[in-house]
Amino acid sequence: MKKVGLLLFSVFFVVAASFAQEKAKKETQKGHTDQNKFRQMKDVLATPNSIRTASGAPGHQYTQQKVDYVMDIRLDEANNRIYGDERITYHNNSKDHLEYLWVQLDQNMRADDSKTPLAQSTGASAFITPDNFKSTYMNEGKGFGHKIELVESNGKPLSHFINRTMMRINMPKALAPGETFKFRIKWNYKINDINKDGGRSGLESFPDGNNNYTIAQFFPRLAVYNDVEGWQNMQFWGRSEFALEFGDYDVKITVPADHIMEATGELQNEKEVLTNAQRNRFEKARKTFDKPVIIVTQKEAEKTEKGRSKKTKTWHYKTKRVRDFAFATSRKYIWDAMAVNVNGKTVMATSLYPKEGNPLWEEHSTRAVATTLIEYSKLTFDYPYSKAVSVHSERQGMEYPMICFNFGRPNPDGTYDDRTKKGMIGVIIHEVGHNFFPMIVNSDERQWTWMDEGLNSFVEILASLKYDSELFAINPAKNITRYMGGDQSNISPIMSQGDYVKQFGPNAYSKPAAGLYMLRKTIMGPELFDHAFRTYSKRWMFKHPTPADFFRSMEDASGMDLDWFWRGWFYTTDVTDIGIKKVTPLYVTDKQSDRIKNIIKSNPAAKGYFDGLGELVYITNKKEDANAAALNKHVKNGKKVPAFIYQVEFEKPGGLAMPIIVELTYADGTKEKKTFPAQIWMMDDNKATRVFAATQEIKSIVVDPDLETADVDTSNNSWPKKEETKFDKFKNQVKG
Repeated sequence: MKKVGLLLFSVFFVVAASFAQEKAKKETQKGHTDQNKFRQMKDVLATPNSIRTASGAPGHQYTQQKVDYVMDIRLDEANNRIYGDERITYHNNSKDHLEYLWVQLDQNMRADDSKTPLAQSTGASAFITPDNFKSTYMNEGKGFGHKIELVESNGKPLSHFINRTMMRINMPKALAPGETFKFRIKWNYKINDINKDGGRSGLESFPDGNNNYTIAQFFPRLAVYNDVEGWQNMQFWGRSEFALEFGDYDVKITVPADHIMEATGELQNEKEVLTNAQRNRFEKARKTFDKPVIIVTQKEAEKTEKGRSKKTKTWHYKTKRVRDFAFATSRKYIWDAMAVNVNGKTVMATSLYPKEGNPLWEEHSTRAVATTLIEYSKLTFDYPYSKAVSVHSERQGMEYPMICFNFGRPNPDGTYDDRTKKGMIGVIIHEVGHNFFPMIVNSDERQWTWMDEGLNSFVEILASLKYDSELFAINPAKNITRYMGGDQSNISPIMSQGDYVKQFGPNAYSKPAAGLYMLRKTIMGPELFDHAFRTYSKRWMFKHPTPADFFRSMEDASGMDLDWFWRGWFYTTDVTDIGIKKVTPLYVTDKQSDRIKNIIKSNPAAKGYFDGLGELVYITNKKEDANAAALNKHVKNGKKVPAFIYQVEFEKPGGLAMPIIVELTYADGTKEKKTFPAQIWMMDDNKATRVFAATQEIKSIVVDPDLETADVDTSNNSWPKKEETKFDKFKNQVKG
């Protein structure tokens, strides 16, 4: 049956092709460039070399710089100011001689002379605070930004120039490959109130006069120098994040004596800064894997926050191989911790939060941290650091090595709804997950936001489902369709530098995550995808990957050509829209069709061809000629003859190529799903035809029944076509 059908269709194809060739001869031939969706991306991706290989792995000549910091930090709580004295050792591991170094001064983004406010197109607000009115319309500054007190090397002033959020250090002589350079910077700055002044770090003030300090981007940090950008010294406009080098940190932080603190790194002087009771509780937490252990209770925190110590104490942290440093400190903190088993290694999951975060935080924060470490490690690599810390702040969601700041606050009476709970758990999993991307797989956030936010958001989906499958039930492909099907003038390709991206959230977070989710679930399958994703993650641990390294690694480790997917999903704003254009019911018969009779009549050679095929079974579109019995004597093993045949023509109004997923519903109510790979569109970008044979009537055909491919218009996904509802009519009128 199958061979007969193929032969018959091939004849039709040959005849149709001859007519097409004749027609083509009469038309003017025009040249064109290759715009096939499946063309390779060699015209887009950087040429591979011995630094970054064609496989997506680091090459044998790959190098990266190292920057070590020794810092003394002091918090002046009375004036909300931070003072810092840092000694920097820069290791030039590149093959280049460096005439200068670039240092990031991120706090200058909100300095009085910052260009950031001037780069924003804004109209007059209906209301404004007096302080913001004065700073906006009366040029009255707030005094923010880095105050550089000293830049020196070997006790001698070091030539430098500040260009807004970047400072160039002019070398006394070019730094040769393999050499190190040591210098010192003293600085201070006024801490911004996050809720009043904005910012990714700063302080949250409480009515009782206490502050919650979540401090990051607080010290001058070396910019990245690599084989891709040279110096990554793009200005910090406030949105696109950071590109940083790995190094070792030795940091002492002096704060009021009644504060509790957490920070990047391992605490070196536990006996000096913790009470015996706190140390004993923490020791218990190191051996407790099933639930958090309270180290500072709410009752103790409430008692402490009523006082103000005039004494200070210094917390000392050390760590190696991190790309940044952050800390949180307050006398309001409740503190809990638990041990997490990451493939045989014990990692501490901890949380700091004021009483305003309870009971939500003590119930979920540290448990969410633990789940994140376990689930992310499964899909990437074993978490290499000693701890992961979640700190509560009312309006933050920001990540740093080993520590992150997270929102999610219940009502004043302690009640909360599922939305608050979901938001809080979700942001903790997301920010802790950033330890993997980009704190370890260290992509350039300033350039390619999606490489950390998108990858992280994807793994976050899987980890969240593990934490609470009902609360976090989600279909990323379905959820992204509203964005993708929106106004094209307000959408940017994922592969856009973050500062000019429109609709930043969907572009950098949701769309990349949805794309990876589709790759795993629909296009590659979990086994292939997980191996490839893990390969990429392990290859680029503690290194600086680019988009090309990710794309190439995923293909190299899976054996799948995905250029069509990267090109469409990441480089364009095209949409998925696949539908059913036409369904032709066909039947098995022993009668020769009029069409074949006419072919033989007009072409005597065709008669010989058909005669040479021997006894034939024909396909007809006339139901009255149906005769499945004509095939009975050709069918063995007691199988039923598929008497019902349906030729389905699929259309693709959308620009993206995607697999065609088809669900067939038979007369007896049973269903069958068939998936055709995206390559079905390779030869014709507009239409594809498939034939379905069945032993019983097919009652309905649905494309993408589970909404897996981000199809923006499902009105053409069904046969017979569903009746248009009143809402559909209204929606189509609006769309029109």
